[in-house]
Amino acid sequence: MKALTFSSFGGSEVLEYIEVPAPVLKEGEILVEMKAIGLNFADIYRRKGNYHLTGEPPYIAGYEGAGIVADANQHPGFKKGDRVAFADVPFANAEYVALPVTHALPLPDDISFETAASVLLQGLTAHYLATDSHQIKAGEQVLIHAVAGGVGQLLTQITRIFGAKVIGLTSSEEKAAIARQNGADEVYLYGDDWKRQVLRAAAGGVDVVYDSVGSTLSDSFNVTKDCGQVVFFGMSGGDPAFVDPRMLMDGSKTLTGGDLWSYLTSAEERIQRSGQLFDWIRTKKISLAAPTSFKLSEGKEAHDFLESRKSTGKIILIP
Repeated sequence: MKALTFSSFGGSEVLEYIEVPAPVLKEGEILVEMKAIGLNFADIYRRKGNYHLTGEPPYIAGYEGAGIVADANQHPGFKKGDRVAFADVPFANAEYVALPVTHALPLPDDISFETAASVLLQGLTAHYLATDSHQIKAGEQVLIHAVAGGVGQLLTQITRIFGAKVIGLTSSEEKAAIARQNGADEVYLYGDDWKRQVLRAAAGGVDVVYDSVGSTLSDSFNVTKDCGQVVFFGMSGGDPAFVDPRMLMDGSKTLTGGDLWSYLTSAEERIQRSGQLFDWIRTKKISLAAPTSFKLSEGKEAHDFLESRKSTGKIILIP
């Protein structure tokens, strides 16, 4: 089979589209012929050597995608031709993937392979943030950093489903327009005095801040009301400053960490959470921008496009 690989760390020039051995199935695995693969910044970090990798070179990145069962491996829950998707299985950047049945998500006929590959990682992240890290309630005021990013767009729409108000932060007027299209009530730019603007829009502070930037963590607490919460789930802007627990005590504020893998702990959890996402898409409570598609053989161009930060929607790879 063909796969997008790298044998050394570096820029996109280290990527190679080559022939590699097909997966050898173990008990509890099915073989999936990939139809669409989600590209994420984690794949770039792995290519650069900044993220954990398993196996030996040539390495195959990718954790998210959708396809059809090519070999059910005598597993009674699946048959050849079944449509499935996954969000947390390695070696996805290939024509075939060995998929543990515990990670296989049944893909409804009305959800395309491209949609599944576009929404699962970011959508499941937004789902746990809105339902577990902090249970969003009607009438709350929610501040979302990087509001025009993949998670930010979906978190905005889910927040609105639950009846809360969204205040967003982003870096440009173009991205602010995208955030408003997704339902953000107010959007402010990082280059402006956004803390003053947020406090003017939410007197006394917001109920919860979703901070994926990291370096803004102290500022996030400054715009959080007493008894409010900050959910920290990323460091796209650098490491956060240390948090003084006395500050938390003085304002009765809460800091919560967030990581998707803490919640995708069973087949039941994966199916329930993805099913909720698919239902929101089906009923048009969530809308997705059309993804930008590249052939899997065009992986270098896809990585370059993602790193350029010119994309506003999902990038997918098609074998």
